[in-house]
Amino acid sequence: MECLVDLGWSGTSTTEVARRAGVSRGAQQHHYPTKMVLVAAALEHMLEAQRLAYETAFAILPPERRNVEGALDLLWEVFRGRPAKALLELAVAARTDEELRPLCRDLNERVLEVILETFERLFPSTSLPADFVPTILRGIFAMLVGLSVQNALDDDRDGHQAAVLAQVKSVARLIIPDPGVTAAASPERERPT
Repeated sequence: MECLVDLGWSGTSTTEVARRAGVSRGAQQHHYPTKMVLVAAALEHMLEAQRLAYETAFAILPPERRNVEGALDLLWEVFRGRPAKALLELAVAARTDEELRPLCRDLNERVLEVILETFERLFPSTSLPADFVPTILRGIFAMLVGLSVQNALDDDRDGHQAAVLAQVKSVARLIIPDPGVTAAASPERERPT
C-alpha cells in the first residue's frame, strides 16, 4: 500500500516492497512469487482493513453522530486515506495494464458490496425501495471517487469538496432519518394552506 501511494503502480516493485517491509527478497518471493500475487494479497488485505476500520470508527462515534451524516463523514475520511489512494492507483493503472486489469476488473463492485453491506448493517430499518439503496450508494461512491481524485491534487484548498459533501449530507438527512426516528415523528415541511 505504501509503495502504491508513494511511488504509483509503475514505481512499485517487489524489491521495494521487500525493502520497506524489512524482509529479504527471498522471503518475499517465497510468499509472493510475482508482483501480481503480491498485489492480489494486498488488495484483499486493504479491502478488509477498510471495512473493519470504517465499522469500528462508526461504532465508537458518539450516539448523536451515529446517523447518515456521521456515516458519510467517515466514508469521506476512508476515501481520503492512504489505503483508498492505493486502491485508486490500482484502478487507474489497470486501465492500461493488461496484466493488472483482470485483478482489478471487479474492484469497484467489490468496494460497492462492502459499502452496501455496511449500510444495511448500520441502517437496517429504512423504508426505502429495495432498488433505491444500491443505486444511490453507487452514485455516492462515484462522487466520492471523483472528489478523492480532486482531493489528492489540492487537499480541498478552496473548500469545494467540503461544500459538495455538505450538500450530499443535507439530502441524505431527508432520505434517511436518524435511527430511532420514524417517518411520522420526523419534522415535516410546512405545507401551504
